[in-house]
Amino acid sequence: MAQGHAQEAGDSVFAATTTGPSGLPLPRFVSLRSGKVNSRIGPGVNYPVDWMYLKAGMPMEIIQEYDNWRRIRDADGAEGWVNQGLLSGRRTGITAPWQRGKDVQIPVYASASKDAGKVALVDPGVVGSIKKCDGTWCEMVFAGHEGYVVQSQIWGAYPGESVDD
Repeated sequence: MAQGHAQEAGDSVFAATTTGPSGLPLPRFVSLRSGKVNSRIGPGVNYPVDWMYLKAGMPMEIIQEYDNWRRIRDADGAEGWVNQGLLSGRRTGITAPWQRGKDVQIPVYASASKDAGKVALVDPGVVGSIKKCDGTWCEMVFAGHEGYVVQSQIWGAYPGESVDD
């Protein structure tokens, strides 16, 4: 599955936000609470594990709800079912996962302006914590480096979405 597909899917889905059985919006972004999370082919422990995520804090997009199970999509477009207890409302983002393997770096600015000084350059695919987004910029923390990234370069916040931590 091409990484660009996940970005396109997120773009088009955001416009069609609905409310799930939990009363929360669908789709929405969350992160993995644990460093070991099984993704199953169906909503229950009787369904086989299709994939295991090994990094806490990875952003996931919830696209469906069934009882206490959430159908998630990762930045690469892979989908599966995860128990809601393994997910957190803490917002994280991945820098331009569709650029992985290319010789590019994502600038992290001192303020929400391309005229501001750069505090870091981050490779595609790096996970950071989202502090807030205003629809154009996200204030994020990457391994202790805090700064602003153009929101369209982050998978974990929808285009135009405002996020407050």
